[in-house]
Amino acid sequence: MKKSLLLIAMAITHTCLNAASLNVDDLAIPHTRYQLDNGLTLLVHEDHKAPIVAVSVWYNVGSKDEKPGKTGFAHLFEHLMFNGSENYDGEYFKPFEQVGATDMNGTTWFDRTNYFQNVPSTAVDLALWMESDRMGHLLGAITQEKLDNQRGVVQNEKRQGDNTPYRKAEYSLLEGIFPEGHPYRWSTIGSMEDLNAASLDDVKAWFEQYYGAANTVIVLAGDITPEVAKQKVEHYFGDIPPGPPLKRLKSYVPVKGSNSFEELFDKVAAERIYRVWPVAGRVDDDTEALNLLAKVMGEGKTSRLYQRLVEKEKLATGIDAYLEEHTLASIFTLEVTLGANADEDKVSAIIDEEIAALLAKPVSKQELEGARMRTLSRTIRGMEKIGGFGGKANVLAEGELYAGDSDHYMKSLKRYSEATPKQLNTVAKKWLDLPYHQLIVRPFPNYAASTEGADRSALPEVTEMPVLSFPEAEEFTLDNGLQVYFVKRDAVPDVSLRIVFDSGYAADAYGYPLGSSSMTMRMLEEGSGKIDGEAYKTKMDMLGAASYFGGSLDSSYAHLQSLTANLKPALSLFSSVVKNPAMRESDLEKLKPIWLSDIAQEKSQPVQLAVRELPPLLYGKEHPYGMPLTGSGTSESVSEISTKILKNFHSTWIRPDNAKIIVVGDIEKSALQSMLNDSLGDWKVSGKAGEKRIVDVPQVKGRTFYLADRPDSPQSLILAGKLIPPVSDKSTLAIETANAIVGGKFTARLNMNLREDKGWAYGARSLAMTTLGQRPWFVYAPVQSDKTVESVNEIDREMKEYNGDNPATETELTETVTTEIRKLPGLFETNGSVLSEIESSLKEGKPLNYPMLLQQEYDKLTLEDVRAQSGLFTTDNVIYLIVGDAALYKDELETMGKVVMLEIE
Repeated sequence: MKKSLLLIAMAITHTCLNAASLNVDDLAIPHTRYQLDNGLTLLVHEDHKAPIVAVSVWYNVGSKDEKPGKTGFAHLFEHLMFNGSENYDGEYFKPFEQVGATDMNGTTWFDRTNYFQNVPSTAVDLALWMESDRMGHLLGAITQEKLDNQRGVVQNEKRQGDNTPYRKAEYSLLEGIFPEGHPYRWSTIGSMEDLNAASLDDVKAWFEQYYGAANTVIVLAGDITPEVAKQKVEHYFGDIPPGPPLKRLKSYVPVKGSNSFEELFDKVAAERIYRVWPVAGRVDDDTEALNLLAKVMGEGKTSRLYQRLVEKEKLATGIDAYLEEHTLASIFTLEVTLGANADEDKVSAIIDEEIAALLAKPVSKQELEGARMRTLSRTIRGMEKIGGFGGKANVLAEGELYAGDSDHYMKSLKRYSEATPKQLNTVAKKWLDLPYHQLIVRPFPNYAASTEGADRSALPEVTEMPVLSFPEAEEFTLDNGLQVYFVKRDAVPDVSLRIVFDSGYAADAYGYPLGSSSMTMRMLEEGSGKIDGEAYKTKMDMLGAASYFGGSLDSSYAHLQSLTANLKPALSLFSSVVKNPAMRESDLEKLKPIWLSDIAQEKSQPVQLAVRELPPLLYGKEHPYGMPLTGSGTSESVSEISTKILKNFHSTWIRPDNAKIIVVGDIEKSALQSMLNDSLGDWKVSGKAGEKRIVDVPQVKGRTFYLADRPDSPQSLILAGKLIPPVSDKSTLAIETANAIVGGKFTARLNMNLREDKGWAYGARSLAMTTLGQRPWFVYAPVQSDKTVESVNEIDREMKEYNGDNPATETELTETVTTEIRKLPGLFETNGSVLSEIESSLKEGKPLNYPMLLQQEYDKLTLEDVRAQSGLFTTDNVIYLIVGDAALYKDELETMGKVVMLEIE
């Protein structure tokens, strides 16, 4: 298949010259289709590049099959499918963790419910037994207690979603374009009232109606043959009843009589305009053209709305446009986040003008080619994975389920490759000249009632009137001494390249305003001295390449993703901005308002607010790590940043003698070395590179609760933090294992308590960041507001017992180690995962083949080693940061420790 993908990649490069000659047949995913006697459809794709098999089970049922008054039930039922079956009445994830399964999940949307996992090829029988047992033998294991528990989990998932800025817009948008009676009128998550009404009788009826074999598509993709797959699926699923015949709508695209307008107030940092149209369903011939039109209008910096509203008029800080594909009708969305003090009427008028221009004249060839290249190159990259979100199993299942044709994606690719400007214009006139629904989400002011009332004993006297405001890496060195680590992987004709600099957010502490590191890397996107940002992005699009610039506490990176056929020109373009960024004053002034808007957005989102506020409390503001973990700095520090500062940061930290290059992909070493020497081997600098000194700080003493007040918040975000030894510590493996047992995985003690037992949270975890200095260790638990204090008590109890009467057990250690070891084969399927592992090994001073040595390391690990580290995770000396409605729990927390109210801008 690799040769075919290479040919297609080369053809894509010349699409603008002869799009019709593109032979998409070369992108075919070879597979075999079977239908069992009970109606179950099986699709099998062989891919032996890794010893894993993707097991993907798709049911033709989703929230569209619910009735008013029963909304949210499809998703609630999906949760119940993970709570045990008649012959395995235990936690569904546990057997899979023990064999090292990866990419494991279940999802529900309007048209489908799916369950999937990647398992070692030796564990296929286990996966099929588990999937078939819950498909054929579920009802006897469902109890009222399980229903009530998962109802609570789902309701907390809804609270968590509703607590996210702009998330509530979905409810208004669906009601704005879909009329009463349309099955897309309600959100898949449903309403609290309907979830409360769900009964065991509903569970039984739903299961018997929709979870029959004839309503199911199973895909096995990976290290398995069709013959073996068929035999196994028949063995495990052949005795499951087909289920009743079902009646279904095929298409239902509503036509609005006129435009409609709505406003919504929410706790957001900036106004946002949504404009949506109901358009053709996912298998309609117009779908691909609509997707391309969305990209032309609002995807990326070269899009029309970005150029007009962000670059030219400076009225917006963010633009997006996308087609949300569904069976009965899709949703075409334009999304504009307004800048401070922007005139929303003017923005709306400009959207009108740009839509009118789109209808009046076909898009340019360059616009079409950029959109087409982004689409097709992403498709090729998606085919590297067999399972998970967007992998080959996903592609085949979608075609079979939605179109009755597992090869439907081939028709879609053909339509993408053959699309013309004239065709896009015809489709635009057909759908985007119809009435739309427009929603404006406005920030809800920070209102507060006075603590003192008026004197009401007498009317106020009016005396005056007012005046009317994982594979083996090869190493080589470039001509300038730059070290390169290379892994050749030829699954797809693509190359991932990353330059890693020993700088990161921590480098800001050495004479720079906070945010300088991130801003420096962001400014690389604005081009070099020879080319501006827009031209840079346009050329990258035309090459089917993409670049990303960013960082973490300890390092900064410049990342290039390119099709192999276009690596040389992409690398030349990429290296020009890395070595010689323009750092134009005009670009910085354009970027600063967007940056400040992003900081405001961070402060409005509970998790990001917490990770902004907690590090300075843990490390102190003078420590290199004592800053917002987002790396964005503060409003005050960003205002101090100048191009002079950024140029100094670049010359001091972003330099070849402070960097390493990691490359993974489909290219020969000799060719790569030549290209890198041509593009980066001549990079020479003067002076000395920056140097960081990350010193240890004392642990906090006692317990302090820092509260960020968000009145009427439906959830409280609990983030507890303390410091543990750096990743270089010799006990790191024991520390990670101890953390995994208490809070680092789904079946860990914390999550089993707060989610599965209590139903107070959608999820609770503990985790430690990977840093070269003392590591921040966090307990993360978004819980329902009325259970905040109880949740803190449960976290404290779990940690106290872990270090006392209920320490880690031999069973927990064995299960955790088994899971970690067995999932290793499936962890390094993509170029990106291999690259990231090499980057981590270099950072942490581990051998480049460290995954290969893990088995030996785990073999040496004893229960005493793990128990010796559990003392790190006590909550006696810890900082709690809680984001939520402080009035509900402040008084009670004051009896448990010191309470400090945070002042948030």
